[in-house]
Amino acid sequence: MSQLKSVPSVSVTYAQTGSSTKSNELGMRAMQERAYEKRGEQYLLIKSPPASGKSRALMFIALDKLHNQGLKQTIVVVPEKSIGSSFNDEPLSKFGFWADWTVAPKWNLCNSPGTDGGKVKSVGAFLESGDQVLVCTHATFRFAVEKLGIEAFDDRLIAVDEFHHVSASEDSILGSQLNEFIARDRVHVVAMTGSYFRGDAVPILLPENEAKFDTITYTYYEQLNGYKYLKTLDIGYFFYSGSYADDILKVLDPNEKTIVHIPNVNSRESTKDKHREVEHIIDALGDWQGTDPATGFQLVKTPEGKILKIADLVDDEAVKRDKVSSALKDPANKGNRDHVDIIIALGMAKEGFDWIWCEHALTVGYRASLTEIVQIIGRATRDAEGKTSARFTNLIAEPDASEAAVTEAVNDTLKAIAASLLMEQVLAPRFNFTPKTPKSGPVEGFDYGEGGYDPDKENIGFSEESGQFQIEIKGLAKPKSKEAERICQEDLNEVITAFVQDKTAIERGLFDEELVPEELTQVRMGKIVGAKFPELDAEDQEAVRQHATAALNLTQKAKEAALASSDDDAQVSGNTALIDGVRKFAMDVRELDIDLIDRINPFGEAYSILAKTMSEESLKQVAAVISAKKVQLTPKEARDLARRAVKFKQERGRLPSITSPDAWEKKMAEGVAFLARMKQEAANG
Repeated sequence: MSQLKSVPSVSVTYAQTGSSTKSNELGMRAMQERAYEKRGEQYLLIKSPPASGKSRALMFIALDKLHNQGLKQTIVVVPEKSIGSSFNDEPLSKFGFWADWTVAPKWNLCNSPGTDGGKVKSVGAFLESGDQVLVCTHATFRFAVEKLGIEAFDDRLIAVDEFHHVSASEDSILGSQLNEFIARDRVHVVAMTGSYFRGDAVPILLPENEAKFDTITYTYYEQLNGYKYLKTLDIGYFFYSGSYADDILKVLDPNEKTIVHIPNVNSRESTKDKHREVEHIIDALGDWQGTDPATGFQLVKTPEGKILKIADLVDDEAVKRDKVSSALKDPANKGNRDHVDIIIALGMAKEGFDWIWCEHALTVGYRASLTEIVQIIGRATRDAEGKTSARFTNLIAEPDASEAAVTEAVNDTLKAIAASLLMEQVLAPRFNFTPKTPKSGPVEGFDYGEGGYDPDKENIGFSEESGQFQIEIKGLAKPKSKEAERICQEDLNEVITAFVQDKTAIERGLFDEELVPEELTQVRMGKIVGAKFPELDAEDQEAVRQHATAALNLTQKAKEAALASSDDDAQVSGNTALIDGVRKFAMDVRELDIDLIDRINPFGEAYSILAKTMSEESLKQVAAVISAKKVQLTPKEARDLARRAVKFKQERGRLPSITSPDAWEKKMAEGVAFLARMKQEAANG
C-alpha cells in the first residue's frame, strides 16, 4: 500500500452568529435583502457563495421588475437541466413577501423532454404568450437568440445563473450574445455566480460592459460566519503514489456524509475503468448487501455492522442512474439526514446540487479549474442541524519521475497549490487596508488586541461582527477613483485568482532560486492588474496592485506565523490563529510597510509545504521540469521594470545600478539595459 502524504489544511472557524440564515419581515435572508435593495438597477451582478440563496434573491428581484418596473417577462437561464429545479414554484407570500413565484409547468423547459432545437419553438411561443416566467438551459437560450434575434427579447429580464460559464472570449456564444444585449440596451440582466472567475483566467465580461453592472458582493466569510450550526471548514490536499483506490479509506470516513468525485477517465489518476473504481470503493467500505428497490442505492455493510446507503451516479445505464438521481432530488427526503450516506459521482453532483447534509467533499485528481473546485467545496458548505464541521479533500497523484507524463503531473500539482492559495483568501475575513499617517487613529468597532491602538506603530484591528481586518500600512497607495476603491474593497480575490493562475508567477515563485520577489509582487502582479483593469489610470492600478499583494502576502505570513507557534503543525486552527498570525508577523517586523510586503515571495509557504510532503526525488523532478522552461525577460516586463526605475530615480536622485548588491535595484537596472539594447538593435535594424 502506498504512503499518503498530507498537505496542511486550510482550517477556518466561524462564529455561528446565525445572521446569514435569519429572515426579515419579507422573508429575505441577509444576502437577499442586500440584493433586493438594488432591484431598480438595469444590470445586476450577484457574487455570492453556494447556499446563500441566490435563486430566491432572483425571484424577489424578478417579481418587482415584472409588477413594478414595467418588464414583460423573465427568462431564467441555467447551465444544466438539473439546476432548473432551483427555480420551481415558491410560496414567497407564506414568509412575508407580497407575491408568489410561479412557473407554469410547460414553461420550465428543464423538465420537459425533447431537444434544444424543439425547445427553441417553446421559447418563441413563450415570448408571444402572456405568461411571465420561463426557465431553460444556457444551450436552449443560445439557440433561441440565434433563431429569434436579439430584438425579440426587448423589455424582458434575462437572469443568468452560474454566470462564470460565460466568457468574454470570441468563442463564447452566450458571452457574445450578452454583449449584443448590453449594446442594444433594451433588456435587464441579473447575473449570478458563486465564483466570479474562470479556470482559464479569461475574463467573464468585457471591462466596458462589466462597468455597467451594479455588483452585490456577499463573501464566503459573511455566509459561513452567519450560519447557525456549521462552525469549521477544513480544506486538505493529499499526495499519494500508486492507485488512489488503495488509499481512499485513509481520507474517506464512512461515518461522514460524503460526496466522492472520482477522476475523469481521461486523467492520469483514472484506471480507465470507472465502474471498477466504484466497485473498488464499495468493496473497501464493506460487504455489498444488494440494491434498495425504491431508490436504487447500493447497500453496504461496514465491518462495524452499519448499513451504508450509497448512491452511484457513475453508472452508464440511464434507467438506473435516473432512478438514483430522482431519489436524491426527492423533496420529501430533503430533511432526512439518513436518506443517503455516500454519493459517488463523476460529472454530476457539482454546481447547483443541493444536499445539505454533506459533510465531506472528496475529489480524486485535480479537476478542470479553480471554479470547479470552488463549486465542489460549495456542496459541503450548507448549514444543517447537527452539522458542525465540513471539509474538502483533494487526492492528488504525486509526480513520478519515471513517468513520461511528468510535466502534466507537475501542472496538476501547481494547480492544486493555486487552488489552496485561492481558498485561503476566499475563506478568510476581508482586509481593509489604510495608509499609516500622523492623523491615523482607531476605527470604531475594531479590536486592536492587548494594549489597544498605538499611534507609534502600524495597527491591526479585527471586527468579529463584520469579519474584517483593519490594517495600517506605511507607504500604501490610496485608490483615488470610486471604481478603484470598490475593487480594493470587493474584488481583490479576483486579482489574486488571476495571479495564482499565472503559470509564470507560480513556477518562478516556487522553483527559481534567483527570483527577486518584487518581480512577482510588482512586475507580474502589476501586469495582471493592468490587463484586468485597463480603464484605471496608472496610480489607481498601482493602488490595486499594492492592496492585492498585501492581502495575499499577509495571509501567507499569518499562516506561517500561526503554524510556527502552533503545537500542531498539521493545520492552522481557525480565524483566531489567522488574526494572531497577522499580529505576530507585524510585531516581528516592527513596522508594516508596502516595500516590506513587496519583498515577500507569495509562494514561499507553499514551497515549504511541498518540501515536507513530497519525496525528495519527486520535488527535484518538479524543479527540473520548471527550470527547463525558464522564462526570459519579455519586452513588456522590461518596460515595466524601466517605469519602476524612473520612479526609483525620482525618489533617490539616480538610476538603479546594475552592480547594486540589492537584487531588486539590480533587476530594475537590467530592465533599463534590456530596453536600451532593444532600441539599439531596432536602430541598427
